[in-house]
Amino acid sequence: MNGTGTRDTADASRNPIGRRTVLVATGATAAALAVGVAASETPTAHPSATVDTAPVAAAAVCTLTKEMTEGPYYLDGQYVRADVTEGKTGFPLKLALTVVDDDTCATISNALVEIWHCDALGEYSGYVGNNGHDEPDSGTFLRGGVLTDSSGVANITTVYPGWYRGRCVHVHVKVHVNVTLTSDGSFTGGTELHTGQLFFDETITAKVGALSPYSANTVTRTTLAQDGIYDDGGAASGLLTLTALGSSPSAGYTGTLTLGVEN
Repeated sequence: MNGTGTRDTADASRNPIGRRTVLVATGATAAALAVGVAASETPTAHPSATVDTAPVAAAAVCTLTKEMTEGPYYLDGQYVRADVTEGKTGFPLKLALTVVDDDTCATISNALVEIWHCDALGEYSGYVGNNGHDEPDSGTFLRGGVLTDSSGVANITTVYPGWYRGRCVHVHVKVHVNVTLTSDGSFTGGTELHTGQLFFDETITAKVGALSPYSANTVTRTTLAQDGIYDDGGAASGLLTLTALGSSPSAGYTGTLTLGVEN
């Protein structure tokens, strides 16, 4: 964290990332692609990313966007797992992230989609206390990833993120291919194809933030419009399509998006 209290913004200036382009289809396309996909995928011992040669959706409209900063709170060696919550309180968030080749829009199976984000109080595992709250720190909560299935979809269960000083609500994401799964439940090697961030509708976030446990976070929340990284580009900039799982925000949401990468 720098002297102004911002975190990802400061890290971006220290470690500028490459300008690799990433294709992101509309949320509606992502939702269509995710129909019928199982909740999780059982990985093989030595997965290798493969591209489905069949077209994803003939009428899909694809939009190119730039990657976004990794931020200062990435930790190597996280678990390959479909549920990253570790008992953290918060409203359920079911992510369905579809990975496609940006040249052909064909789905990519066996790509590792990894996420990490802060909890309801704005604390990252491994760095608890940086947002002013004292809580147990496992070093692994709300971190991990899964391999995409035969339809190119990564299904990950987590909780709706909180917020911390200087940033709007977001989830970090990486896409790797050709990783090797390890005996301790993690992964090694491979090639990183994408580093980005996922963002949340401001109206929904305001409703979530008004309820416990999020309301216990007394740090002033930065909105999408105020954020220094989100560029108001909608789905092309990582804005999730959110669908309520019930009549109350506490029931949680599904979040869908299609990420296209240079494979």
